[in-house]
Amino acid sequence: MQLIKDKQVINNTWTYLSNDAELKDGDITVSTSRWLQDKAELLNHKGKVGVRITPESSIDEIVNDLPHIELIELDFPDFADGRLFSHAWLLRNRYQYQGEIRATGNYMSGQVFYLSRVGVNAFSVEKNEDVPAALTALNDFTVKYQ
Repeated sequence: MQLIKDKQVINNTWTYLSNDAELKDGDITVSTSRWLQDKAELLNHKGKVGVRITPESSIDEIVNDLPHIELIELDFPDFADGRLFSHAWLLRNRYQYQGEIRATGNYMSGQVFYLSRVGVNAFSVEKNEDVPAALTALNDFTVKYQ
């Protein structure tokens, strides 16, 4: 599956592991609760480790671990829930997170530009044919009011 990272189309090398899935080698993302529960094991994982955040997640629980987390996935269950926009802004601006912040789930292409403005630099798309629309949306506006 393809994704957009830093305005470039690349192949996704990451796999999300559910809370009950067995750990496997390679680049993986896990839920915040799994990160907190299995942190010692995940820190010794063979591959990169990321954390998937939902709107209900508390960033404060993982803020001290950010240097060990290479990817933050913002999992949008519904395009009308804007809390993940705030999480992205906090990660980039308050906590100075330098890693990849990726939008995944049910966000709309019309939100891509605004997500990039708050710090999201990667976008997972449902279908490869949606990639051109998302790329175009990154350049929707040339003037920024904030």
